[in-house]
Amino acid sequence: MKYLAILFLSLVFSLTIYADTVSDKEKDALIQFYHATNGSQWKIKWDLSLSVSTWYGVQTENGKVVALHLADNNLEGQLPNDFFDLVNLVAIDLHKNKLAGAIPNTIQNFKELEVLDVSVNEFSGVIPETICELKKLKNLELFENKISGKLPLEIGQLNKLETLALFKNKIEGTLPSSLYKMRALKVLLLNNNKLSGNLSNEIRNFTALQNLSLFDNNFEGAIPAGIEKLHNLSELNLSYNKFKGSVSKNIALLDSLNMTMLDENENPFLLEINTEKPTTIVTEN
Repeated sequence: MKYLAILFLSLVFSLTIYADTVSDKEKDALIQFYHATNGSQWKIKWDLSLSVSTWYGVQTENGKVVALHLADNNLEGQLPNDFFDLVNLVAIDLHKNKLAGAIPNTIQNFKELEVLDVSVNEFSGVIPETICELKKLKNLELFENKISGKLPLEIGQLNKLETLALFKNKIEGTLPSSLYKMRALKVLLLNNNKLSGNLSNEIRNFTALQNLSLFDNNFEGAIPAGIEKLHNLSELNLSYNKFKGSVSKNIALLDSLNMTMLDENENPFLLEINTEKPTTIVTEN
């Protein structure tokens, strides 16, 4: 009986050690990441002489690094190339640090990624097209950085995305048509950028949308009536654009800034509220 007890404890211990071990490649990637982001100045540092499982913010599972939670930890510098060898990551949260540089094309390595939050940093450059290959992504937060350029044309391939938060950047151009195919979206925050063009009535496809914020851009044309079909929408802000025409009372009531727009001379004005009941239009096939 004593022998069986010892055997059982040995087995449990060996399984614990195995679960605590990650590949040399992943460990090296973490070490390179630590040094590249000025680990010696982190608020909570890693003791590199100890097991990876003891390192703050590192989550391992079955011998793989599956998550990094290092928000507001005084990281600075650029992400090293080795960082993108952490191919088993499901969640990355580097929110509110001082990370800089461009997001590289090798972001495509993170095929298992569901959450990417690098908001409130100093990332610059464009959003790489390869980010559209992260088919499991549910949450993409890049807000409050220095990102510029246009949105990736195939961003609609992220068909599991529920949150897309890119506000307070320098993103320009029109919304890609593929964006309107993202039916799982619940939160779409694109405010405080340099986006332009018209909103498509395909916006009605966002049936799960709860929060839509596009204020302080350069959108123009009419506000599509399809917004009124979004029955889950509880927060809306389209103000400080160059929309014209009129809007329904229902849409206006959702907008926290009362549909305040800017004219050609950047002077604010209120859009007209249409109080008439909508007319049913019959079309022939």
